[in-house]
Amino acid sequence: MEYKMIRDLASLMKEMGLSALEYKDGEAVVKMERAVAPAVAMVPAAVVQADEAVGAAVAAEDSAGGFAVKSPMVGVFYAAPGADKEPYVSVGDTVSAGDVLCIVEAMKIMNEITAERDGVIIEVCAENKQVVEFGQVLFRME
Repeated sequence: MEYKMIRDLASLMKEMGLSALEYKDGEAVVKMERAVAPAVAMVPAAVVQADEAVGAAVAAEDSAGGFAVKSPMVGVFYAAPGADKEPYVSVGDTVSAGDVLCIVEAMKIMNEITAERDGVIIEVCAENKQVVEFGQVLFRME
């Protein structure tokens, strides 16, 4: 087994967030492990207790009677399905429950964020290609 192959496997582990990997090629066997910092220690208790499905937006009531659509994960916000495409939604658009509002890319997976209820977009709070955090407001709706 070549040195480059071992380096590629190590890069794959890092990219995929793996803590262990075993690779067999004929009689050659490579076992790799790496220490991963426990992410749970730094996650607020409210996040650990959250029970949202991936891709479902978190909606929270606003004091003004509307509600905020929050990101259910850390990732990169995309307002449109492609660089040359129109945004999924804009200010003033009426959306129905289940309509795609945006995409949040996390670990190279494109997660469609959908509306949990009917409403009108009154503010787009994130910019295209911006890194968003868990719970960050993406849209305000009424």
